[in-house]
Amino acid sequence: MEIILKYFDDFTEKQLLQFQQLGSLYKDWNEKINLISRKDIDALYEKHVLHSLAIAAICNFHAGAKIVDIGTGGGFPGIPLAIFFPEVEFLLVDSIGKKIKVVQDVAKNIGLQNVTAIHSRVEDIKGKTFDYAVSRAVAPLADLWRWIDPFIRKGQKSDEFPNGLICLKGGDLNKEIKESGLQDKVQAWRMQDIFSETFFEDKYLIYVPK
Repeated sequence: MEIILKYFDDFTEKQLLQFQQLGSLYKDWNEKINLISRKDIDALYEKHVLHSLAIAAICNFHAGAKIVDIGTGGGFPGIPLAIFFPEVEFLLVDSIGKKIKVVQDVAKNIGLQNVTAIHSRVEDIKGKTFDYAVSRAVAPLADLWRWIDPFIRKGQKSDEFPNGLICLKGGDLNKEIKESGLQDKVQAWRMQDIFSETFFEDKYLIYVPK
């Protein structure tokens, strides 16, 4: 938890409690379902919570914004972002039902009112549009953009960026960006320019505007 407060300190007591509760909830669930690798569960706050909050470090979503988390898994980046932005509406989507069950339980236990979690593929969602899509290590950029582009509406619901896709990725992204055909639109940030821990050395934030 301390590592979160190293970079972010403008939290209400409710938000602090919600972040604190994540540790025990995910540890308990991880003993039932292997959501997070056994060696990583003790580093939950660095490798999962703080990693998710890199999006909040570069983008201040406006109240009322609607965001979809593609392939949320155990709730990352969606759950930490929903705590950070309590006035933003989040839809967390995953094709694996047991992971959505965990997300729903975590959200309920910490009192998150701005999260809906559904068992679905994002491309199968009907009748919804969003201001932003977020994701973490889900699929190649070309696939992410193909899935989500039809659901992102024009506009700007953050201080910094027009509506679009913001994703967390690792490794050498040059080939992936080139193959996506989006190289003229993509903006990228080295995550270690945001967080100094060695874990973030090969991690990146990618933004694609609508």
